[in-house]
Amino acid sequence: MPHFIEYELPEMLKLKPVSIANLAGGDLESYVKGAELLEKSDVPVIELNISCPNVKAGGMAFGLECTAANTVVSAVRKVTKKPLIVKLSPNAPDVVGVALACVKAGADALSLVNTVQAISIDIEKAKPVFANIRAGYCGPAIKPLALRMVYDVVEAMNKLPAEQRVPVIGIGGIQCWQDAVEYIMAGAAAVEVGTATFSNPNVMIEIIDGISLFMKRKGFSTVAEMCGLAQVTK
Repeated sequence: MPHFIEYELPEMLKLKPVSIANLAGGDLESYVKGAELLEKSDVPVIELNISCPNVKAGGMAFGLECTAANTVVSAVRKVTKKPLIVKLSPNAPDVVGVALACVKAGADALSLVNTVQAISIDIEKAKPVFANIRAGYCGPAIKPLALRMVYDVVEAMNKLPAEQRVPVIGIGGIQCWQDAVEYIMAGAAAVEVGTATFSNPNVMIEIIDGISLFMKRKGFSTVAEMCGLAQVTK
């Protein structure tokens, strides 16, 4: 973390887009220490990754259970005044419950989903490919699952009093502007794109241009006008 703050962060802050620091930790103490260091830095926003394993809880990710999620977000919230986005795990049995626990603990926004837990087998060696056996799976295949979770969290958020709602950022399998629009219409106020950038470095520009043309064709003046249009009121 000190190396990142001293060397990488200054270069990031020179770029036009707003820089967001993704903070992960192996236990509660490391999360808090990392947040304290970032609070003293010039980074404007922190994304708290609670999908990392909690060593003291036998390796279970903080984001898998409501109480653990509330605990780590509350602890980090106490040491930073910066906007706090909490990144949720798709492996939680109750993603909506975890999301609401994070909001109650002081999250300013939520981002979901992180990678899906998966395994790959080396059939020649007859053993798992990864040293940790399980690894994170991402890309186009997870989009329908991630989209459903974003939809569910936004649906639950809309049932809260207006002053308690926070924005949701959609993540998972976005390859093109159509995918991004799906997330926005599901209720995401913004999206994150990761895997697609490895195969197509221009994908972000293509997505932005595609959304702009779609908005003109549909008569939308702002992205906010599209946000949540697919949410069905029950």
